[in-house]
Amino acid sequence: MRVGVAAFSWLVVGCAGPAQYYGGTGVHGVTATEIAGGWANVEGTRVELHQDGTALLRKLDGQDFDYDEGWRLSGAGAWRLADTEGGQVVRLVLKAPTRVDKRASEADGNQPPSAYNWSLYLDRSKRKHELKLFFFYGDPDIGNTYVLTRTPRK
Repeated sequence: MRVGVAAFSWLVVGCAGPAQYYGGTGVHGVTATEIAGGWANVEGTRVELHQDGTALLRKLDGQDFDYDEGWRLSGAGAWRLADTEGGQVVRLVLKAPTRVDKRASEADGNQPPSAYNWSLYLDRSKRKHELKLFFFYGDPDIGNTYVLTRTPRK
């Protein structure tokens, strides 16, 4: 009986993907001032986090399974830096998108949300200790990451 229970436990753990039980990056001690500024990814997404807690978003995709819907949201929002047991997270809220774009590869017909919340994990690169923000997209069992890196300061 113990062998059967142990085998079943390993099967359940083995089926859980990396994002499903993600515990965070372990990064602590970063200030909101360090996070404020411009962030971008290779697909044309731009996020500007202002020190007053406001944010401007351009073509930010949904996280987890929402990414598969194909919409990309733009507009003014708000953000705050939260400290969790697993590490720091940027909580980003867009209450009313001012523009909705679609990724070229996605079919039309999926209705975008009228408001959206993101949880962006905070991490530091191992080599240069540069900050980056990311969330998981698509099937959480796969663990795809949507990474935003700092844009050059003007």
